[in-house]
Amino acid sequence: MSALVTGAAGFIGSHLAERLLEDGVEVCAVDRFSDYYDVRLKRANLAKIEAHPALTFVEGDLTQLDLGSLLDGVDVVFHLAAQPGVRASWGREFEVYLSDNLLATQRLLENCRDRDLRRFVFASSSSIYGDAERFPTKEDDPAAPVSPYGVTKLAGENLCRQYFRGFGVPTVALRYFTIFGPRQRPDMAFNRFIRAGLDGEAIQVFGDGLQERDFTFVSDAVAATIAAGDRGAPGAAYNIAGGNEATVAGVIEKLRQLIGTEIAVNHESAVVGDARKTGADTSSARRDLGYDPEVPLEEGLRRQIEAERERRGMTGPATPG
Repeated sequence: MSALVTGAAGFIGSHLAERLLEDGVEVCAVDRFSDYYDVRLKRANLAKIEAHPALTFVEGDLTQLDLGSLLDGVDVVFHLAAQPGVRASWGREFEVYLSDNLLATQRLLENCRDRDLRRFVFASSSSIYGDAERFPTKEDDPAAPVSPYGVTKLAGENLCRQYFRGFGVPTVALRYFTIFGPRQRPDMAFNRFIRAGLDGEAIQVFGDGLQERDFTFVSDAVAATIAAGDRGAPGAAYNIAGGNEATVAGVIEKLRQLIGTEIAVNHESAVVGDARKTGADTSSARRDLGYDPEVPLEEGLRRQIEAERERRGMTGPATPG
């Protein structure tokens, strides 16, 4: 099998590309190395696979690249490229979200119209639900995003759905719920918390810390993504969550125990557009994709701490004592 992975130097994309190569898949990986965060971190994400003989890497913007040649011989498209982040999506930066999250998606879909693809997997987000009406949230519950980022992800899903209905592009949307693990973006909460804990600095928390999330370890998200490329129902959307529901305050307490030190917390104003709670019903993914998340929250945090310690050249376990 041959796969195109967009956003391949990012957090989830780099893990996905690695796993596909391990499974014997030929991978064409694309990334434009946006400056949303340090490009050196993105390049480091590819270090393990950059010399792999089954990998072709292309640096470029999906709104400008010759997508026809990239798609030649491709069986499955995994479209993870996007401008992330709720907080940054307000204001003038919205133009970047329009280009990266909508125009790039539309252009890629347009170039897939007359191709014999197995699947086109679109990385969506739990942000499309906003402040959901019920928990656990099901895929057919109302979508009401509360941030411009969430709006672009919902629009991307709608584009996928219309290209499936109008032209038969076998699109599958995955609504990821708060992915964490090694290589997590530096602006994301767990990465910030772990760095602060290891540096002996105070953790910055937006809001009261009682906001609740359904956390998903990156290897579980990758397994679901590959399964969607193999047997996801064309036209469908799936919740992908780890079943690790916890408050931010609860996570910080686990980090105190794992790092083995007291961690001070500074509270700042809540972020506009940040949902108070997320929680997913994953029964559709379990039924159709065989999805069965394996990594509990504490084990995932331990792995992420160890990865950060290794990146810094630190020694010793990520647990006290």
